[in-house]
Amino acid sequence: MTDPARDVVSPLPELDERDVEASLRPKRLSEFVGQAKVREQLSLVLESAVRRGRPPDHVLLSGPPGLGKTSLAMIIAVELGAAIRVTSGPAIERAGDLAALLTSLTDGEVLFIDEIHRIARPAEELLYMAMEDFRVDVVVGKGPGATAIPLDLSPFTLVGATTRAGLLTGPLRDRFGFTGHMDFYAEDELEQVLYRSAQLLGIALRPDGAAEIATRSRGTPRIANRLLRRVRDYAEVRADGVVTAEIAHAALAVYDVDALGLDRLDRAVLDALVRRFGGGPVGVGTLAVAVGEEVETVEEVAEPFLVRAGLLARTPRGRVATPAAWSHLGLPQPTAGPSPQISPTLFDA
Repeated sequence: MTDPARDVVSPLPELDERDVEASLRPKRLSEFVGQAKVREQLSLVLESAVRRGRPPDHVLLSGPPGLGKTSLAMIIAVELGAAIRVTSGPAIERAGDLAALLTSLTDGEVLFIDEIHRIARPAEELLYMAMEDFRVDVVVGKGPGATAIPLDLSPFTLVGATTRAGLLTGPLRDRFGFTGHMDFYAEDELEQVLYRSAQLLGIALRPDGAAEIATRSRGTPRIANRLLRRVRDYAEVRADGVVTAEIAHAALAVYDVDALGLDRLDRAVLDALVRRFGGGPVGVGTLAVAVGEEVETVEEVAEPFLVRAGLLARTPRGRVATPAAWSHLGLPQPTAGPSPQISPTLFDA
């Protein structure tokens, strides 16, 4: 690992861009930064399985997007010395799709299903028997003449990833032998991620530049790596190629990422809530219309981070700006009287 005390990370030789992007994912558990508890638990599960010479229990990884669930799934396959098959819940629409996939797995193979909470219910019910008994019943024919043909499966390990663990049904959740919940990263962990990525991308990264990017990355390695690439572009075109705090600050201003990591949509929602609606309460539908976005976009893209950053609160009466929101926008918080009442509209939620 690169020593953060060094002024500049030495760039590696030039590589093909596609190869570099693929290499940003860690290959082994020892290379994976952060999630110490999950890593320790998972290492015990995998090492025990390797010593027994049997596939490990099925693994469920939950947590917000961008924290490394897909990377861990691929690491599991590498640590087991097994092949990996990758698919997603929305892609499995029928039980037959899943049956075809399961019957093609080889002994010990890892099956990774991303967004497993979105798998179709008929396919999910087929998955129960496959996970427990390594067997599926394929129904041939229709009506009274339909026949169920049992098919044995090669032992495999299912790795499921979900950003909405609460949407998983109880029977499916209970069939996973190991469940790991992934939390947001601390800034020092994100700096380690940035140093590693800078080496692989051939970027000269100073410690103050890494710290500046880390503070704006929302605790998410995927965002940190994306911002690093954009800062690299700015440094190469408008500076000497070295990423310092000053360069990172200027670059992220160009890409509309502020000191807290808020982007254009986040600030638009916050600005509408504070300036147009006096800080709320106001329905999410009204907010969505005010910023010209769909309700789902505001709820799933902007709101989670605004709530986590303490800038917005969800209440039974609607969304409300916190004192930190007024401060972040550089506006004085009104003190006289209660917040103005917003008449309900068809869009209120």
